[in-house]
Amino acid sequence: MTVPRIYIDGQQGTTGLRIRELVGGRDDIEQVFIDAEQRKDLEARRRMLNDVDLAILCLPDDAAGEAVDLIDNPDTRVIDTSSARRTTPGWVYGLPELRPEQREAIRTAQRVANAGCYPVGFLLAIRPLIEAGLVDPAAALTINAVSGYSGGGRRMIEAYQATPDAEVAGDAALPLCLYGLELEHKHLPEMHKYSLCEHAPLFVPSVDHLFCGMLVSTPLPRPVLSGRKVTARDVWKVWRDRYADEPFVQPVEPGKAGDLMRDGRFLDVGGCNHTNRVDLFVFGRDDVGLVLVGRQDNLGKGASGNAVQCMNLMLGLEETAGLL
Repeated sequence: MTVPRIYIDGQQGTTGLRIRELVGGRDDIEQVFIDAEQRKDLEARRRMLNDVDLAILCLPDDAAGEAVDLIDNPDTRVIDTSSARRTTPGWVYGLPELRPEQREAIRTAQRVANAGCYPVGFLLAIRPLIEAGLVDPAAALTINAVSGYSGGGRRMIEAYQATPDAEVAGDAALPLCLYGLELEHKHLPEMHKYSLCEHAPLFVPSVDHLFCGMLVSTPLPRPVLSGRKVTARDVWKVWRDRYADEPFVQPVEPGKAGDLMRDGRFLDVGGCNHTNRVDLFVFGRDDVGLVLVGRQDNLGKGASGNAVQCMNLMLGLEETAGLL
């Protein structure tokens, strides 16, 4: 039986390497590789991109656009992991759990823009609550997030790994740092468009001295909760019903989060590492408000794992194949 062929353009980058790891050894696909000396050869890349069933672009935004322009075979389908086309007409947003219809849209798409890492934890937490009427779509929301340094690309990885024992010693060349303070982070357009929020949120990301892992927290002060009393359990029930059949989304029941925390008190940024899972937590007090938290591996459900999930759907394979 002929199996579908895939090519990763950018196979030596962080996202590409994780995808190679996830699909390695599978017998339901054939992964083709370009020779190392031809990775920057335009014509060699053109041949590879047009000779496969599906191309996964693991490139910076501009380079991914150049790769798309190289594809003239109408049968070559594309997953772009860059941020350049996530709100572009004609591209399907690659987050299968976003809405009930999204999975089928990805399954039949020619062009899929893989979801960004930070948006996954925010969108899967907030959108069902807006749809259920628990959160006012006109509310001004704030997102606070922390990611492992692998999300920052080669230069950031090299800076942090200049102190190779940092994760053991509890120190690093760089401490936890805020960034994106100009409020123009490249993930904001997709957060705004797909959340159903009327206004773009205020987004304050930060980077930690762990290689991977991510926490995305969204405070919900009492006034944003649709003018009525909404409890943590109300939120969890909406998530529970919405994600009941989702293999990679785990809503955590209030009162049971301690089982997934260090010493029952500390929410570990790396608790979903090396999986394609996102954990959804809700904390808070009825008289003050709530805090929603999405936890995932920024290279898993936040990048490579989600791309493999979309690939499986597009190629008609078992959606969970190769994923934990």
